[in-house]
Amino acid sequence: MMNEVREGQGLVVLVDDDPAITALVERWISSDGFECETFADAESAIQGFSQLLPDCLLLDLHLPGIDGMRALEIIHARHPMLPVIVLTADQTVETAVEAMRLGAYDYLTKPLDRTQLVTTLRNATQHQRMSLRLAQLEREAEGHGYPGIVGASPSMRDLFRQLDRVAPSDVTVLIRGESGTGKELVARAIHANSGRSGGAFVALNCAAIPENLQESELFGHEKGAFTGATSRRIGRFEQAHQGTLFLDELGDLALAAQAKLLRATQDQRFQRVGGTTEIESDFRLVAATHQDLEELVRTGGFREDLFYRVAVFEINLPPLRDRKEDIPLLVEALAQRYWADRPGRIPELSPAASSALMSHDWPGNVRELQNAVQRALVTCSDGQIRRTDLPPRIAGAGGFAAAQSVFRRGKADGTSATTSFSASEPSQALSGQSPPTVDSSTPGQSRPSAGELGSEPLSLREIERLAILDAMERTGGNVSEVAQQLGVGRTTLYRKLKEYGLR
Repeated sequence: MMNEVREGQGLVVLVDDDPAITALVERWISSDGFECETFADAESAIQGFSQLLPDCLLLDLHLPGIDGMRALEIIHARHPMLPVIVLTADQTVETAVEAMRLGAYDYLTKPLDRTQLVTTLRNATQHQRMSLRLAQLEREAEGHGYPGIVGASPSMRDLFRQLDRVAPSDVTVLIRGESGTGKELVARAIHANSGRSGGAFVALNCAAIPENLQESELFGHEKGAFTGATSRRIGRFEQAHQGTLFLDELGDLALAAQAKLLRATQDQRFQRVGGTTEIESDFRLVAATHQDLEELVRTGGFREDLFYRVAVFEINLPPLRDRKEDIPLLVEALAQRYWADRPGRIPELSPAASSALMSHDWPGNVRELQNAVQRALVTCSDGQIRRTDLPPRIAGAGGFAAAQSVFRRGKADGTSATTSFSASEPSQALSGQSPPTVDSSTPGQSRPSAGELGSEPLSLREIERLAILDAMERTGGNVSEVAQQLGVGRTTLYRKLKEYGLR
């Protein structure tokens, strides 16, 4: 993919309608180690840029259709860090001055000199790399990355480098990562640092839209297009004109909508549902998914041609469990955000709480950490976050799993001794069963202490309520998922939600 390290000098886009000059220049620069993509007119080049991330542009000023000066203006606005070398037979000073004013890096006159062309190309690509490196150093010197994206681990430093590279361009981006890793934050960072930052950032979660409404959400509809369409609706593609369209959970898009999405991304033209007029929209596409799109392609759940259209520059977000060294930075940033309107100092983490956070596997990633910090700031006292202020599944950090193991052994052995405990098998608690415990006299087994469980002794009712709250936080309130995670029926869960005033 385009985000892989490119061998050689870099990728050059050449726009010239003279086949002889195109062939000559392509041969010259290819022999010097550059890759080359060619276009015969400005319009196709501008469209092609959404699928390319070049290191330099060679642009003839005398082109059919959109002339070179106008093309230079459009491309420089969308790709401000891309060096553009203008080629022309016009040797007047006025032309050169105008090209430089519109953002050209340099100006070469025809007939071209091979040595001069190659030298200018090398200087231009080196200049771009130095500019990107300078931006990276400035960001690191300021002690932060992109707003809202926190981390100093190797994987996060690599992410920042990728954003430095791709954000100023207009290229299509596919963001991959587990739920809760911050895919929308990355999409917003790309938009905010692009030439489209003054336009709208339009987001749509494809998984949240019923299949029969997906096309209407994407492309809009005309009045009377279907039952319930009482007025015209402007779709997300139209709303994103001159901005960025972010399609989250792209893998959940229905095949019918995928076909129309492919055409819209290729031509940047579409029709509203029930309409006959073709609408143009100048947008940048950024998509995200937690699914394996290649596997979906193989099984027929995702169009192969659409996959190659969106997977131009891929960004893979690491799960939190693979960058635990970033947890202290994340907790500090989250605490500052959530404590901003409160008096006094921000509570500090106790060593035990810090240990629990570092020991947890974070299946919900940064979103789960956000919920844990919010909860801890509500429940803590004396200016310190203790282990008991964290959700039980995190406070245990091994103790919770140990408690579950003890309860399972107890159930298998039929033991029923009583004890105080701080964590229990959620499904047992919710079903109203008394969690089996292990008497210390049982051979080969020992009774878990409150310290081992990582929390003070709690009542069964409190454990049950906290288990439901934690599951609700992790699933965003999805009752079906909560019931599945806790291993209880929906009827039982609804009764418990009502009993604890959670619904």
